[in-house]
Amino acid sequence: MDLTRDYFTVFDLPISYEIDAGLLKQRYLALQRQYHPDRFASGSAQEQRLAVQSASAVNQAYDTLRSPVKRAQYLLELAGVEIQGGEKTNSDIEFLMAQMNLREQMAAVPEATEPFAELDVLTQKAKLDFTALEVEFSAAYLNDELESAGAVAEKMQFYSKLMIELQALEEHLEESC
Repeated sequence: MDLTRDYFTVFDLPISYEIDAGLLKQRYLALQRQYHPDRFASGSAQEQRLAVQSASAVNQAYDTLRSPVKRAQYLLELAGVEIQGGEKTNSDIEFLMAQMNLREQMAAVPEATEPFAELDVLTQKAKLDFTALEVEFSAAYLNDELESAGAVAEKMQFYSKLMIELQALEEHLEESC
């Protein structure tokens, strides 16, 4: 396996934010079978090392492409754009205020009369907002508006972390019942 190829080429997919998740998984499983280190257990030390490297590269490529945030960041990296670590997002006061509001609502969930219902509302809002950001990123990327795409990718990262925190809160609430 040529480890210098971009991740899209590894899976024989077009370089695009929009990907066929089913096809990605299908090709991942095929590559895993092809490069699994156990297949090379009786091979030379070099063949075994190459198999481990190839399997690791396939895993890393799959992990990146199946994650909407990592895929967006990777596309920007391929285009030579460096994400600024939140500098653009931090200057978007409206976005920051919305994030603060969501986090305040999340903090109030455990004390709510119907915490699971409140949590469900917040989770659905976060998912809808994230989906809107995905559409916005894809359009900016397709139109070669890479600076805008970078700012949107940073916002996507905020929402991704929020959704992880919402999942953790749900697990905490379930344990408390």
